[in-house]
Amino acid sequence: MQGRLELEGIPDRLVRVTPARLGTWSICPRRYRMTYLDRPAPSRGGAWAHSTLGAVVHNALRALFELPAHRRTPEQAALLLRQHWKSDGFAGAEQAAEYRRRAEGWLSDYVDRFGDSDTVVGVERRVSAATGTIIAEGRVDRIDQRAGELVVVDYKTGRHALSAEDARDSRALALYALAVRGMSHRTCRRVELHHLPTGRILAWEHTEESLARHRSRAEELAAELQAATDALHTGQNADTTFPPRTGRHCSSCDFRQHCPDGRRAAPDIAPWALLG
Repeated sequence: MQGRLELEGIPDRLVRVTPARLGTWSICPRRYRMTYLDRPAPSRGGAWAHSTLGAVVHNALRALFELPAHRRTPEQAALLLRQHWKSDGFAGAEQAAEYRRRAEGWLSDYVDRFGDSDTVVGVERRVSAATGTIIAEGRVDRIDQRAGELVVVDYKTGRHALSAEDARDSRALALYALAVRGMSHRTCRRVELHHLPTGRILAWEHTEESLARHRSRAEELAAELQAATDALHTGQNADTTFPPRTGRHCSSCDFRQHCPDGRRAAPDIAPWALLG
């Protein structure tokens, strides 16, 4: 056969994406550029207390669910929280101590209800699989096995109450489900948000159609950010290819000091302002 064999329906290049990359692009292309493309990377602002709190709780839960089920006690959960504790971004020692006490309570209550579960098959697991025109990848907080199917679990520590619709609409959870399914070749439809402050579990059972909708939107965003990246690499103007998208989120942007548009759009806030 002469000439090049054309493979219809197969994209020339799969775009590797994480939920964080797609989320950053959706919020603000300029923030995406500063986060992932600019070299040397621009300096970031200081720590945010709510991010510190979330990271500490996630680290403690990771360590907890790496233990055998019989060792996952409320006392052990509180001990791990103290071992992983950091105070970056808090107003001072008193505020940090108050939120440490709150987080200890969250973990103790959580493990008292769910700590003896023998369904956990993965903790902080890296996942990656090709689906459609993208490679969906990232780090999943937890993967459970229940009734012969795999379940994606994501911990949340934010101040806002959540609903099952949040689990349904989460692009990150859908992409994780697709990646888990692609890697394991097993059914993965159920996704769960575990909201530590309230102890609520918000779950959604995806269908093939709902996962396909999430994948399609992720493919659109991936194509957009890849086109902008390619344009930047060919010398096109950075502010044209990665324009700012301003809003209230500008107050908590790590690159606020480098963005006059963001500073005009939203006021400065304290590093602890987004705590619950």
